[in-house]
Amino acid sequence: MRISVFVPEHGVIEAVTPPFRTFHTANEFLTAFGKKPIFDVEYVGLNEYVPANNGEYTIKTNRLLKEVSSTDLLIIPPTFGDTGRGIAANAAAIPYFKKLHEQGASLASLCVGAFLLAETGLLDGKKCSTHWAHVREFKERYPQVEVEDGAIITEHDNIYSSGGASSLWNLILYLVEKFADREIAIMISKYFALDIGRDSQSQFAIFKGQRNHRDTEIQQVQDYIEKNYATKITIESLANLINTGRRTFERRFKEATNNTPLEYIQRVRIEAAKTFFEAARKNVTETMYDVGYTDTKAFRDVFKKITGLTPIEYRDKFARVAHEI
Repeated sequence: MRISVFVPEHGVIEAVTPPFRTFHTANEFLTAFGKKPIFDVEYVGLNEYVPANNGEYTIKTNRLLKEVSSTDLLIIPPTFGDTGRGIAANAAAIPYFKKLHEQGASLASLCVGAFLLAETGLLDGKKCSTHWAHVREFKERYPQVEVEDGAIITEHDNIYSSGGASSLWNLILYLVEKFADREIAIMISKYFALDIGRDSQSQFAIFKGQRNHRDTEIQQVQDYIEKNYATKITIESLANLINTGRRTFERRFKEATNNTPLEYIQRVRIEAAKTFFEAARKNVTETMYDVGYTDTKAFRDVFKKITGLTPIEYRDKFARVAHEI
């Protein structure tokens, strides 16, 4: 099986090397188990030598992308820094991606490599995932694509995508399992000390109130919520801040922030709770009250919905110092 790892101009070496190394390692495990290696792995690119991480590294490709007449799986890693710059630098690769897919190749994007994949138009009307910090930008640039916010892996018609940063490992393991077997995928997860079962990147997400809009009155409401999240806040009181009716206010808020007012309040409160847990200075009950909740079950349910972990699980995982229950 031919695996072609595209080395993008302005690429991220930490995302380019993992699939190359993993499929080679899979071959080694197959050999150790008395089986034949099944992966033929190569680096391909627009140029023979491709700088990565702003020139900190240089990767030598095995073949130019234009020389690849066929492959079974083309992997598209992310670019480094500004996504617009990355798209422009790799524009010449987009027709080749489309052509290879039309000839039967599967495509897989890693992290913000989803931007390059979306440029092909092959994701239109389909689902994909990308780094949680770039979801809003992705939605604005590609409104015809459905982004699964927080998803680690998406698959649709032999097109795969992964969430942010280390989530790419989950997709790589998934592909190894799909094209080899689960035993090999488990061996690789142990070899590289990877969590093979993680299915959400939400526990790592950092909520930053969406302010890339021009509704100054909604920005005033956002300021109020972020300063007063620990107090009781009603939708009516927020609407009154800008002298508008509730329905009009809710519509404007959703259009501006991509969250309902209630969702926004919840996200701000949970982000504050995460900060308290990471500092490990307060227990769960104290934190719950400090961020504006009085119902333990409600706090736990909202926290787990947003982060994928219970409050105790999150604190145990991310606390910087020892804590007491």
